Amino acid sequence: MDKIEHIGIAVKDLEASNLVFEKLFGAPHYKIEEVASEGVRTSFFKSGPNKIELLEATHENSPIAKFLDRKGEGIHHIAFAVVDIKEEIERLKKEGFTVLNEEPKKGADNKLVAFLHPKTTNGVLVELCQEINSKEG
Repeated sequence: MDKIEHIGIAVKDLEASNLVFEKLFGAPHYKIEEVASEGVRTSFFKSGPNKIELLEATHENSPIAKFLDRKGEGIHHIAFAVVDIKEEIERLKKEGFTVLNEEPKKGADNKLVAFLHPKTTNGVLVELCQEINSKEG
């Protein structure tokens, strides 16, 4: 894994949360995107080299809606940049991690993504992110 790609934060109201984070970072978000397959709208902020992704559910059965019902607003996942997501999935499976999706899928911000089950990562949902144009696309 190369670096932390972003930190995902589940929010109930994307517009209200955008205002909070605009004040926090002193700059507006640089992108809003919907990932229909995941039932989520996202908003991205930059703070120096770091990125924060706000996640709002678009329907009550989405993973983010379920997370908000169980835990409320807060950190949802930590994403790590990888060069070859398929290779990394295989490596992590051999190391004993449970991969939630065997095949990477299209995520927000021009990424292929895969997730590791929190039960195998000390309670933290880990996302692997590969820039789509880096090796696949």
